[in-house]
Amino acid sequence: MKQLFQSLSTGSSDLPELPAPVVGRGQLLIRTSCSLVSAGTERMLVDFGKASWIDKARQQPDKVQQVLDKARTDGAFTTLDAVRSKLDQPLPLGYCNVGIVVAVGSGVVGFQVGDRVASTGPHAELVAVPQHLSALIPSTLNDEAAAFTVLASIGLQGIRLANPTLGETFVVSGLGLIGLLTGQLLAAQGCNVLGLDPDPSKCALAQSLGITSLHLANGVDPVAWCLGHTAGIGVDGVLITAATSSSEPVHVAAQACRQRGRIVLVGVTGLELRRDLFYKKELTFQVSCSYGPGRYDPAYEQQGHDYPIGFVRWTEQRNFQAVLHALASGSLRTEPLISHRFSFEQASEAYELLSSSEPSLGILLRYTETADPAMRVIQLPAATESVAPSQPLLSVIGAGNYASRMLIPAFAKADARFHTLAASSGIGPVHVGRKFGFRHASTDISALLADSSANSVVIATRHDSHASLVQQALDAGKHVFVEKPLCLNANELSAIEAAHTGQTLLMVGFNRRFAPLLLDLQHQLSRQQGPKAFVYTCNAGAIPADHWTQDPEAGGGRLLGEACHFIDLLRHLAASPIEDLQLLNAVDRKPCPDTFSLQLRFADGSIGTVHYFANGSKAFPKERLEVFADGKVLRLDNYRKLKAWGITGFRTRRLLSQDKGQEACCAAFLKAIESGGSPPIPVAEIFEVQRWLLQAVSQ
Repeated sequence: MKQLFQSLSTGSSDLPELPAPVVGRGQLLIRTSCSLVSAGTERMLVDFGKASWIDKARQQPDKVQQVLDKARTDGAFTTLDAVRSKLDQPLPLGYCNVGIVVAVGSGVVGFQVGDRVASTGPHAELVAVPQHLSALIPSTLNDEAAAFTVLASIGLQGIRLANPTLGETFVVSGLGLIGLLTGQLLAAQGCNVLGLDPDPSKCALAQSLGITSLHLANGVDPVAWCLGHTAGIGVDGVLITAATSSSEPVHVAAQACRQRGRIVLVGVTGLELRRDLFYKKELTFQVSCSYGPGRYDPAYEQQGHDYPIGFVRWTEQRNFQAVLHALASGSLRTEPLISHRFSFEQASEAYELLSSSEPSLGILLRYTETADPAMRVIQLPAATESVAPSQPLLSVIGAGNYASRMLIPAFAKADARFHTLAASSGIGPVHVGRKFGFRHASTDISALLADSSANSVVIATRHDSHASLVQQALDAGKHVFVEKPLCLNANELSAIEAAHTGQTLLMVGFNRRFAPLLLDLQHQLSRQQGPKAFVYTCNAGAIPADHWTQDPEAGGGRLLGEACHFIDLLRHLAASPIEDLQLLNAVDRKPCPDTFSLQLRFADGSIGTVHYFANGSKAFPKERLEVFADGKVLRLDNYRKLKAWGITGFRTRRLLSQDKGQEACCAAFLKAIESGGSPPIPVAEIFEVQRWLLQAVSQ
């Protein structure tokens, strides 16, 4: 199957061949028949992609500050790599999709194979979409009209916030696709609708749809014009559907409104509000969020938990249904809004039109029904050099940010040979697979594990899948490298211990012990006598409470997900078993704390403290290790500088950029496979650290 993507770096579009997506729990797999290009949103994305680096920076000053902060703490080269990697990620385009359901995931209610649905799926021949982001299409409605469902729902949500009543006068400011749809929906609710736009052709189209319109470039004062249509009272409300950096639409709206009028921003404008205009009239101003309640809520969109209709009448999905009813009844017309039709294979031409000076409005893409949902593994144009049975040949499960930007590049620098890259969506395996020389891209993890061609598996998926995949890979006789954490509970750990027979390697990505400056520190420690005292500080930074890593079931929290690095490192440096580990969580009492301290005691008398803080400034370096032993002190700052006190002849060591040992960690795994030697990290230590972590979580 094919899907449309845009490069954030160059703005160019691409239509690569991908493996069919997996239909997950609560999802529908849809074969697309038609999709609509959202002119406003997608034009902005194309224009941003085509902009120079300087223009990109001007458009996102907050991101520039983040880059500068990272350069100060991590180094210029590390930061430059991160920026380039971010811009290299292909961006899926489109969110107005119509098609036929070809498969349903477990837990789906109200849909079945063969249903015709409108959804938020992208421009692709096959899409996997959560059920709450889909709606059944009435049998009397054609596909082209139904393709406007999602776009119209954006305007409908703005209307619901404005709460118009029969006979009120509303202005729609900006008569693009969303504006024209919004104006019709307002009229269907019995409102008198006025429209404002600088394009005379859009004003003429609005007039034909029953929206009294003013061409803003004709010299008429829009405020006076609005007052003239309301007997000097002012309009009851304004829905701003324009896309501009100017604040003028907000100023005009405030002046045109009556006392206690309502202004809702549906589009994008400047927000330099004039307080006196809002103060004197007691105006309300609200920003509308996309399609309606449920948007950006993972529990609703991804996990399928609906809001009770008695408390939340209009959710995203119920807004879709309302729009489809309006389309089917004829109160919402879309045929006059269609300016161009292209076959999906001509999608690049459609986007060239979008960014050209040629007038366009509703651009539809039409699809042939040839994509095969069963085609979940595809060949990539990689060299297929032979690999000896004793040499590592890696398949990788997971193609997300960490895998694509950190882990796979590190294995590539260590001269790894790659076989198959798999993920639930096809774009990561294809894009990253092409870049690093994988032979196959796949969305079929079972087939990857069953393929005896590759003798090793790297697991870089969401945390809740690690334990199961590790067990399956071990059962298949593979060497396993799994990103931390190894597992999320004691039962999973027991199952992994039972599955590991010692015939193949099992390694967790505890990279800090392989960092070059850490090796220097360890060498200095080997000369010291007696117990050691460690203080590890991690300025982790805050992440949203609803992020999946903060979910006890999905991510296990940051103690299991990241602080495990530091427990492993102290265990390694102490070279002695952990005898006690205590969690001090005085700052928050969330299910998954992210600001805490851990106190450790080792069998040789050494002690350690890990401070993991999410309440600090990002401008401060992220990690620092201090070691006190035998009258000496060593300090490692953010894996860039190693300094010592009390060690004669020691000279401070510095690196230009941060090196946490990721490449060396991956190289050690490959070398152990090829040589048949001891595992780089003793498995007994991996299990020991994991047991203590799980005990700490349960405290």
